Amino acid sequence: MKPASGLRTVLAALVLGSAGCGWWYNDVPSPDDLWHRIPWFDHMLGSRAVHPYSTAAVPRITVEGTVPVGGTEIDYFPDWQRGNTDRANSLTNPTIDLAASLARGDTLFHTFCLTCHGQTGLGDGPVGRKMGSLSLVSARAQGLSDGYIYSMIRYGRGIMGQYGDKIFRPEDRWAVVNYVRHLQQQAASPEPAR
Repeated sequence: MKPASGLRTVLAALVLGSAGCGWWYNDVPSPDDLWHRIPWFDHMLGSRAVHPYSTAAVPRITVEGTVPVGGTEIDYFPDWQRGNTDRANSLTNPTIDLAASLARGDTLFHTFCLTCHGQTGLGDGPVGRKMGSLSLVSARAQGLSDGYIYSMIRYGRGIMGQYGDKIFRPEDRWAVVNYVRHLQQQAASPEPAR
């Protein structure tokens, strides 16, 4: 074999080999490119398929001392837990469409609240009778601010559990507040004569 033909053979092998590598690296999908199709691995926060914190609709409790970004709610749980209700009482009900809010609140109340607080909010639900649930239509409950009731839904207190992770949209919590106020109005009005 002549040295020139041996060199040509080596060059041909290199060209063919590099062309094959180009095909492999350019046309065969990398496993790294496929991860976004499987959203349940630990990398899901950065995945193209799942962006759980890309909207404010998903609850995100911020770390104490940080500034929330993107419209998330301010976390005042430490104050609430210590019995400081100033922030809760300062919340104002932003409801614009009361009829739609009451319809949504009715659904949410019957899904999450009825088992303890009962159909009319008297605290006589099937579970509430055994646990001693408080009435939502009592004079004391009627005297609570909307923000206080909202905070009770969000954080719970006493025997009432936290429902902020179940009713996680703020407008849904306000809908429940509006429905509770509706129940209070119904309890305060006398029965129509038959």
